[in-house]
Amino acid sequence: MRKKPIIQLSLLFTLLLTAAFTVADEPKEIPLWPKGAPGSDGKVGDEKVRITQDGEHVLSNIHHPSITPYLPAKDKATHVAVIVAPGGGHRELWVDHEGHNVARWLSGHGIAAFVLKYRLAREPDSTYKVDEHALADAQRAIQYVRSRAEEWGINPARIGVMGFSAGGEVAALSAIRFVEGNKEAADRVERVSSRPDFQALIYPGNSGKIAVTKESPPAFLLCGYNDRPDISRGLAEVYLKFKDAGVPAEFHVYSAAGHGFGVREKNHSAVSTWLARFEEWLGEIKQ
Repeated sequence: MRKKPIIQLSLLFTLLLTAAFTVADEPKEIPLWPKGAPGSDGKVGDEKVRITQDGEHVLSNIHHPSITPYLPAKDKATHVAVIVAPGGGHRELWVDHEGHNVARWLSGHGIAAFVLKYRLAREPDSTYKVDEHALADAQRAIQYVRSRAEEWGINPARIGVMGFSAGGEVAALSAIRFVEGNKEAADRVERVSSRPDFQALIYPGNSGKIAVTKESPPAFLLCGYNDRPDISRGLAEVYLKFKDAGVPAEFHVYSAAGHGFGVREKNHSAVSTWLARFEEWLGEIKQ
């Protein structure tokens, strides 16, 4: 009878130790502008987190943009990196199925991934703009990763963006409007270019505004047949823009998918394998 408390204490210790290691192993956010993002001056209020019925995290009221790094094991590293921009209609960010789940898969396959938390232009009373503040956050994220590429075992010429829905709009903008590095800048992040080396646009919003030139980065385009017409039809038209410009592009349409599928455990249809197609594409473009 005296052994029971000892066993219980031992079990409790094991659980606490496991929990401690789990917390310690979780990647931590890195602020993109430690002293405050341009355009966020005077913004107050804590970030809001909403939990859906399925237990997913949805963020809003974002004034401090950041990236959360998921670095692969060194023996698996491909030296490729992807900035992952979740969607949410520029009103919120669905950071699990279009962010952290994606990043975990990528890092498990040797690809460094960084979940981007960007400012939201369309939530109530927001003064932010998509093509100004959200874009600036994406540009800064690419520059930040490129500035630390050697430290993280990343090839600075193989850093791309992946965006979902509204995040796809932001990713596409970052490939259209990028800043060249200023080698004389005091901030080392500003010394490198924000141009992504490739872009993955997953059911992107505002597809009609996606511009393509012969200098555009190669593109991986993906959507569901049952998505709304501006995406399910519009993305096909975007593919033709890449084709006409002579820019390598790959386009996938999943017949049984709609909008917002991302990466979830409950996805069991053919669309659940789309990340493997992206990984194959990365190996083929050698960009």
